[in-house]
Amino acid sequence: MDKREILEALTAPDGEALFAKARVVREKTKGNGVFFRGLVELSSVCDRDCLYCGMRHSNVGAHRYAMRDDEIVACAALARELGFGTVVLQAGECPALWTRERVAGLVRRVKAETGQHVTLSLGERAEADTAAWREAGADRYLLRFETTDRDLFARIHPGAPRDGEHPRLAQLRRMKAQGYEIGGGMMLGLPGQTLESVADDLLMLRELAVDMVGLGPYLAHPDTPLGRDQTPSEVPVSVDFTCRCYALARLLLPRANIPSTTALSTLDPEQGRLRGLASGANVFMPNLTPAAYRADYQIYPDKICVVAPQADSLDALHADLATLGLRQVEG
Repeated sequence: MDKREILEALTAPDGEALFAKARVVREKTKGNGVFFRGLVELSSVCDRDCLYCGMRHSNVGAHRYAMRDDEIVACAALARELGFGTVVLQAGECPALWTRERVAGLVRRVKAETGQHVTLSLGERAEADTAAWREAGADRYLLRFETTDRDLFARIHPGAPRDGEHPRLAQLRRMKAQGYEIGGGMMLGLPGQTLESVADDLLMLRELAVDMVGLGPYLAHPDTPLGRDQTPSEVPVSVDFTCRCYALARLLLPRANIPSTTALSTLDPEQGRLRGLASGANVFMPNLTPAAYRADYQIYPDKICVVAPQADSLDALHADLATLGLRQVEG
């Protein structure tokens, strides 16, 4: 599949044929299993000032918190009890809080005490940090590169260079060499984003040979500069467009794991997660963050997510999977 074919698929009047192709490929490579991975949002403290994020350092209205290590390990233990094979540890970027030594120790504890696979998502970090965490037992690292358009990336990330190697792509390549399974992806519908750049992003996922694809719609936060930016985008913020990108990612990377994201469910609370799975996704990430903290992890407002271990929430998700002939598997 080349760039022209991707652009044709993104702009075709109807995406159903594309979704059907993606389902066939997913069934061939993944069967009817959906991985549940427990998401733990460790902290809303962040040193960065990314223009789209409600947790940006300059947002004085953001409520900040940081979980204790014992709380984090308890969440990983809950993931094990619920039959999830992986815990995803995600936080705002703050190396002073999530030091090399602290994260390495946390990974060791989670592995030793719960047996869970560990995915880290702690942003841009030094090579020595990610090497230490891999040595400690971390299995995967998720770092969205957000866009391959260097001008757009620099515009939404103050201080990011416009030339030279893309810092996030460079880190993903380093981590792959360190032995991680890597996850990358983009946001869809950023002000000023073009369809051509989305096609380039999808091709970059294939070039990197990512193990996990993390992509979703850009949802504006009103307390951010980008949330107030009226610059038009060629890329629609919609369930249909996001699902087309899931399907194309599945065709480009048949064996990749692709989550149906929280942002998709936020756009369409009733059908979003189902439509993601019906277009080639095979992962869902129920939120294990303790209730006392969950509302303060606010990259964008009004986040809708499946919250574990609420029985009705998980039971509803299992029922949704069954309508598609899918079932939860551990991994």
